[in-house]
Amino acid sequence: MSDQPSAVVPPAGVEPDLAHHGDAEATAGLIDLAVNVRRARPPAWLADPIAATLTDLARYPDPAPARAAVAARHRRHPNEVLLTAGAAEGFVLIAQALRGVRRPVVVHPQFTEPEAALRAAGHPVERVLLDAADDFRLDPSRVPADADLVMIGNPTNPTSVLHPAQAVAALARPGRVLVVDEAFADTTIAAGHPGEPESLAERRDLPGLLVVRSLTKTWGLAGLRIGYLLGAPELLSRLAAVQPLWAVSTPALAAASACAGTVAVQAERAIAADLAADREHLVARLAELPGVRVVGRPASAFVLLRLPGATAVRAALRERGWAVRRGDTFPGLGPDWLRVAVRDRNTTDAFIDVLRETMEA
Repeated sequence: MSDQPSAVVPPAGVEPDLAHHGDAEATAGLIDLAVNVRRARPPAWLADPIAATLTDLARYPDPAPARAAVAARHRRHPNEVLLTAGAAEGFVLIAQALRGVRRPVVVHPQFTEPEAALRAAGHPVERVLLDAADDFRLDPSRVPADADLVMIGNPTNPTSVLHPAQAVAALARPGRVLVVDEAFADTTIAAGHPGEPESLAERRDLPGLLVVRSLTKTWGLAGLRIGYLLGAPELLSRLAAVQPLWAVSTPALAAASACAGTVAVQAERAIAADLAADREHLVARLAELPGVRVVGRPASAFVLLRLPGATAVRAALRERGWAVRRGDTFPGLGPDWLRVAVRDRNTTDAFIDVLRETMEA
């Protein structure tokens, strides 16, 4: 019998809805704690370059300047950057381009689009389910050694867990593509660390590493669709070969250039610091509610809660005007989980009051 760790093959008939996302919860008229996109208006240094492109839309998009700007931000060469129509397109390109992989593994709970894209391309996906009792901690040895494609989020949606870079890097090896979803990396902060703690975006020494990034979260650009992949040129060229021509629009390219600049990076660090304070306030207020458990130490723009009867609580919150994200559509979770976006303290305090009333009703 093999002593290799085994991943979980999803059983038929009990699959979570991988196509469900927070925007389905945040319907008109509700206070939105379901979507992890920052709601502040884009600053002038971002909005103005985007608006300026609207007079020149007859010209086909030229990704070269934006690719160079993103590369400079991450201390890479432009041929180590592939711009995409949001991070979600990156997962589709990976699934379509890497059809030769034999044993793809997705580490859950995490964003469901990576697995959904793999399945849509016909890949037989296996899962490694991290344990809530262990604070969803990553143990690299649990990933089968012969997995030739591994996908993981860091920080992870929906758990808000930030895995140590050393643990994630331990998953890289020759013959394997390691996809690290860093869509929320710019929301993280650590004392004494000037940049994004635990990010692998600047690592060029890890074989098969692909880092997926998004600009839609912090800068409120979900409707614009802009993200990018970082990795070795030969690997990115395989993905580019299946990408449609002119996949990224001219306004989105302008946003990528602006968000890669020094002003943007400094602003991101300030936003991440403010977010950390607001997150600590949310976690502290949740701790006041009997029966509500926050697993681990949240590190991103959302917090994962466990409470009995979460499905009924979520429905009752909707009736009172509040939208939160259901957890049962994430593999490895279930009906007792909810994800709540971090908002300002006044919004948090109002939410806690309503949540308390809902649970006591």
